[in-house]
Amino acid sequence: MGRVEERLRELGIELPPPKTPVANYLGTKRAGDLLFVSARVSELRGEVGTEVSLDEAYAAARQTLVSLLSIIRADIEDLDRIASVDKVLGFVRSASTFTKQPRVIDGASDLLVEIFGEAGRHARTATGVAQLPFGAAVQLEMVLGLRSA
Repeated sequence: MGRVEERLRELGIELPPPKTPVANYLGTKRAGDLLFVSARVSELRGEVGTEVSLDEAYAAARQTLVSLLSIIRADIEDLDRIASVDKVLGFVRSASTFTKQPRVIDGASDLLVEIFGEAGRHARTATGVAQLPFGAAVQLEMVLGLRSA
C-alpha cells in the first residue's frame, strides 16, 4: 500500500469504484507532467443557501473530491505518482444571496491538504452558478502535477 493510500486509510476514507464519464470525454488527460481531471458533480442535489446548508455543501465538496481520487487512481494506478495539486476549480449551485462559495470548496481543499500536506496546497477558483449538471450542489475539477512512472 502506497503512502497516499495509507493516509486515506488513516483518515477513514475508502475510495469508491470510479464512475465512468456520462458523455464523450475522458476522466483524465495527461499532458507532459500535468494531469487534467475532468469535472465531476456531487451526489448531493439542490441549491446551496436555500435547499442545502453550508455544512452539507462542504461535506459534498469533500465527497466529490473522494470520487475524483477514485477516477485518478483508476487512470494512473498509483496515487503516489501525484507530486502536486496545482489547481482546483469549484462550482457551487448557489441561491442568489449565497456568497460563501469559497467555504463550500474548502471541503475539497481542506481534504487535499490533509492527504497530501504541502503538495496538496493549490491555486483555486470557487464560484457560484445558477445550475449544475443533474441539479448537483457542487462540481469540481483539478489539474495535478505527476511524478514519472
